[in-house]
Parts: sequence; C-alpha cells; structure tokens
Amino acid sequence: MASATPVPAAMPPGPPASPSRSPSDASATGSAWAAAPSAALRAAPLLAVLLLAACVPAPPPGTGEPGAEAGVEAGERLSIVAGEFTDLPGWAEDRHAEALPALRASCARFATLPAREALGGDGVVAALAGVAGQWRPVCEAAAALPDADPAQARAFFERHFQPYRAQAGEPWEGRRDGLVTGYYEPEIAGARRRSARAQVPLHGRPRDLVEVDLGRFRPALAGQRIAGRLDGQGQLQPYPSRADIAREGLDGRAPVLAWAESAADAFFLQVQGSGRVRLAEGGTLRLGYAGQNGHPYVPIGRVLVERGEMAREQVSMGSIRAWLAANPDRARALMDENPSYVFFRELRGLAESDGPLGGFGVPLTAGRSVAVDRRHLPLGLPLWLETADPIGGAPIRRIVLAQDVGSAIRGPLRLDLFWGTGAEAGRHAGVMRNPGRFWLLLPRVQAAAQAPSPAPTAAPAGEAPAAPAPASAPASYAPAAGASAPAAPPDTAAPDTAAPDTAAPGVALPLPPLPPRRR
Repeated sequence: MASATPVPAAMPPGPPASPSRSPSDASATGSAWAAAPSAALRAAPLLAVLLLAACVPAPPPGTGEPGAEAGVEAGERLSIVAGEFTDLPGWAEDRHAEALPALRASCARFATLPAREALGGDGVVAALAGVAGQWRPVCEAAAALPDADPAQARAFFERHFQPYRAQAGEPWEGRRDGLVTGYYEPEIAGARRRSARAQVPLHGRPRDLVEVDLGRFRPALAGQRIAGRLDGQGQLQPYPSRADIAREGLDGRAPVLAWAESAADAFFLQVQGSGRVRLAEGGTLRLGYAGQNGHPYVPIGRVLVERGEMAREQVSMGSIRAWLAANPDRARALMDENPSYVFFRELRGLAESDGPLGGFGVPLTAGRSVAVDRRHLPLGLPLWLETADPIGGAPIRRIVLAQDVGSAIRGPLRLDLFWGTGAEAGRHAGVMRNPGRFWLLLPRVQAAAQAPSPAPTAAPAGEAPAAPAPASAPASYAPAAGASAPAAPPDTAAPDTAAPDTAAPGVALPLPPLPPRRR
C-alpha cells in the first residue's frame, strides 16, 4: 500500500532475523494465505492436547514446543507497518460496539497499574504502546460511549487508534502470515463431596509447591520457571508427576476443591487450565489456574501418533476423547504420559456471563479475547484479526483484545482465539489451526510521539534495499494534552511481577504482574 510506512521493531538492529517468507510461500503456514484453509488444516488438532502443546500455563516454559508449529520461526522479531483503516480487510463489516466490553476490561486493568509502568512488547511496539497512564484519555472516551451504537463505536476506534500491520522479520519484506489456534472454557459434571459417581479429585494449590522465576536470578533465563518442593535439607526437588499423584495422592498437602465424574473431563480441564463444574449439589463452581507441578507438558495426541494408534491428520480433541472412551483399560496410562499436573483455585465474584480470568487479570470475552506472546505484544492491546472459522471456513475479521498468554503461544505472529464456554465452543476450538494475519491498533497519542522511520529507498537492480535508520525508543513518552511526560519506569520488577523482557538500550520494560490464570 502506498501509504504504508515501515517501522522497524528492533532498536538497535540485533542479529539477522530468520529468513522471512512472502505471503505466497506455502511453507509459512502450510498453504498460501489467499487459498481457503485446507481440509488438513480444518481437521488439525487443538494444539493444547494434541500433536503440539497449546496455551498451557504461562509459568512453566517447557510445556510448549516452540518452533515445532507451522508458521513459527525461532528468533523472529516483530516489525510493524503503519497503515489506514481502509487497509484492514472487512473493517466496515465488524460489529465494533461488541468489542467495547473487552476494551473496557483492558482499561480497568490499566487503571490498576502504576501510571508510569511500561506495557512492554517488542522494540518500537513497546514505545508506541507507551505506559499505563497514557491510556487514560482513550479509556475515558471508551467509557463514555453508548453500548449499542455501532456507528459511534467505529468512529471511536478510527479517531483514537492508528493501525499497524504486524509482520515477522524486516518491515519491507517481512512474513505476514501467522498461526491462529483456539481454546475454550470446559464445563464438566462433578460434586463438592466425593460420591460413587464423582471420584476424580480436582486439587487446589499444594501448600508445599514452590515456583521459581529463574529470570530473577539470571537475566539470560528471563521468562523461564521451575517448580518443585523443598526437602529436609532445603533443596528444591521435583514435584510428583501426574502418575505419582494419581497413584499416591498428595497426602493432604493440597485441598480437593471438587470431584469430577470423568477422568477424561478432569484431564481436559487441566489442559485448558480453567473451567466450570456443574455440581451435583446444585450450582456451578468456577475454577481458575493456580499452579503447575513443573513437569513438561506432553501432548497425548502426539503419543498416539508415535504409537501408530492414530494418523496425525486424525488427531483432534474429539478423536482423543473417543479413544479414551473406547480403551478404558489403557486410558489412565495414556493420560499419565503427560506428567504435567495443574492445580486450581475457586474463582469468586464472576458473573455467569463472564469468561474465565486471562493472563491480564480480566475476564475473557468469547470471540474477542486472544492469547499472545507477551515478549512481542503487550497485554491489553486491541488488534484487528483476519482468519477463518475452522468449521465451514467463514471469514473471521474483527477487533480482538490481547488479554491472555500461554507458554506454547510463541512467536510474533502467533495468536490463540478464545471461543467461549461449553461444548460448542470446544467444537470450534478443538479443530482450529488456521493461517491468520493481524494489525495492532495503537493509540494515536503514542503514535505521534514516536516518529516512524521512512520507507526504504529503491535500490539499483541487483542491490539489496537500503535499511531504514532504526527508530530510537524514548525513555519517556508523549502524554495527553496538558500533562507532563512521565519518566521511564524502573528497570527492576517488583517482587510479585514477572521478569522484564529484554529491552532496547534506554528502555525498561517491566511486565504487568500475572495473576493465576488458565492452562
């Protein structure tokens, strides 16, 4: 597009990025973007439980398989290209007012952060996203909008936000096609008290579970965590695996919040990390992620493929459930192949219509919340998503909010779409593995504060294009009119926050604290 201005997201440029691929390169996502998702893609699994690890708990870094997914390149950086709303496919057709509740939820979270706390992200994205306090004018305008006026909602986004196309690699030749998977909130049958029907415990967090953020001890290990328990000599030892817990229990070290009627239901509830339990005594119990035993996540769909029990293209959440039901004498052993075990906490104060709490600490909105890799994208940001429904192939073109994380959601163009609660949401999430593109919607007040680099000049035939001069990320950002520019936040994380991402020189990127969350 003639109006597009590339904005490099590495400051200063680091090592060469992985080779980028054009949208027509089928190797990027398994099919060209212009083509409809193939049958193989539509039949592909929910990454969480199948051949790859999906949105598993943020704390344990080894649960996912970064780099194993199509369209994900290790070491890629995010770059962005400024555009116009007319560049966004289907922009005029979205129901913009439906995105306002999710945006207001992000605003409520921004309001709890220190005004000078940087939202984080990769390079220039961090500079343009700014600090929490700078979102106040946008959030106040969003709060004043009527809920059901689509014209005003669209005008609000166009007035307050600047769209930037997301790419991986260099701005002028970066890969645009990413990978979009899905997840959901399960709803299972259970009881508060153990009974003949409800025999499978859903454990709360053990009192002896110790989780360690390694980045606080070694900067090179930022984002990596381990978990275990202390022995009598004060040494950290591995926590019991799934098989150990099933065989020996936890000897009273962890409360049992409820009892599930189905071992398979309890397993998939742990994979998703949050859910609802329909209680035999009446009512519904909401459970959220509270911790994990520190063991790596092993996708049992991959185990079935390796054993020759199932072809790769057959793997889906439904096919795994069918296998477990058809092989009750082998089901426990298969589930125990995944040593990861998730602990829950009871969620109180959520309305029936609220989704589970995401990694940003706000209830997720069905169809409007996504999980992202927070090394590249700040949490809370609105995005414009372009992908397709895995069932039927209808286009999905809408505003979504980055409100969750997952250890297997790795890479600058990697998103996980929250489909909602219950079986129908699970039906779509369970087969979603589609190519997708997205645009960042960044507040114009921040965009004006960061002058974008010019587009590369045309190079003579046979020569590489000249790289634009790298943008410099200021240590403070332009505030709203009448306010003074806030200083850069400190470069050390508070004791209860995650370790900062690696930042460009002069820019501190402390991350917002992560509450207990799904998967």
